[in-house]
Amino acid sequence: MMEGTVVSENATIIRVAAICGSLRRASFNRGLIRYAKKLCEEDISGMHIELVDIGSLPLLNTDLEIDGGYPPVVDAFRRKILEADSILFASPEYNYSLSAPLKNAIDWASRPPNVMAGKSAAVVSAAGGSAGQRSQYHLRQVGVFLDLHFINKPELFILGHKPPKKFDSDGNLIDSEIQQRLKELLLSLQSFTCRLQRGNTNTIV
Repeated sequence: MMEGTVVSENATIIRVAAICGSLRRASFNRGLIRYAKKLCEEDISGMHIELVDIGSLPLLNTDLEIDGGYPPVVDAFRRKILEADSILFASPEYNYSLSAPLKNAIDWASRPPNVMAGKSAAVVSAAGGSAGQRSQYHLRQVGVFLDLHFINKPELFILGHKPPKKFDSDGNLIDSEIQQRLKELLLSLQSFTCRLQRGNTNTIV
């Protein structure tokens, strides 16, 4: 079992913007972010996760950009991403790809200047079918253009409805094995982000 990281009181906190591709309150993917946030509050020092809302974003329409500015809700979203050190995506899989809300959020973030560029990232998925593999691999392709730096391992794909039960009726993660795997993913993201900030990404993740 991996141990939590130990960070001095003066160490910089890694700020993670979490984006959920499902807007449903009890979605399994939203539950993954809630548990990740809990892990950072209780068991992983030096890392803070904030869920960034994308449900209120309008559909991308450049007519909404006036004099180089964005609608207030878009500007607030972009500012949250810009201020973060890292991004955690929770991506369901719709029609072999990303959900429409997630793609819309990414498109707004990538408008000039691209506020995702140069950041570290990780992705988790709870879905049927491929358990989110197609969605994740498509997201990684998008990340190449965005200049996002995804950790390679560990990967986390969850067949949400397959026994044994992994989430409760409110979408909360209750499976202890997946909880541990999620912790390992967060520790990997934390380690990679620290190396990226130091300008050293040669170590395999």
